[in-house]
Amino acid sequence: MMDNQTAEWYYVGHYGQLGPLTLLQIEELVRDGVIERDTYVWRNGMSNWTPAGQMPELATAMQVPAPGFMPPPIPPAPMQTPPVATPTAHIPYGSSMSYPMAAYRSIDHLPISDRNRIVAGLLQLIIPGAGRLYLGYMAHGVLQLLTMMCFFGWIWSVVDGIIMLSGGVKLDGYGRRLLS
Repeated sequence: MMDNQTAEWYYVGHYGQLGPLTLLQIEELVRDGVIERDTYVWRNGMSNWTPAGQMPELATAMQVPAPGFMPPPIPPAPMQTPPVATPTAHIPYGSSMSYPMAAYRSIDHLPISDRNRIVAGLLQLIIPGAGRLYLGYMAHGVLQLLTMMCFFGWIWSVVDGIIMLSGGVKLDGYGRRLLS
């Protein structure tokens, strides 16, 4: 019989043949439900792949709990106080996302941008993506430039320009406030 630490086991999983594994690793996969009774396994010395349920080495790991056996319920997590919001230097991508500012309800504490919302909106209406590039949203602007050849790209750019002009874009691409 081979040692539990050196036996090279293999099994057929969702992605094909997996291994080599030790017997202890195979038993752990059985307990975790990865290897089931009908999962084919093989190790050195075997002539063919065999269902795991027929392997004497895996018999103890394959034992099913007695009917009616239920593990105890998971204890409730201790109550934690919600974290206190602190200003962050990183503002997620998206000009008008309120998520990072939800704790503040205001963006007044942010630095003021040297960019102008009206200039950005007009650029956006004239050249798709140019307003976003001007504000510092490089990926957004380049994507709009690339899609300007199709109808959707023009509509997207016009709608985005109108949103900019109407004040829907509150931050530039660097997380600074747009005044006008």
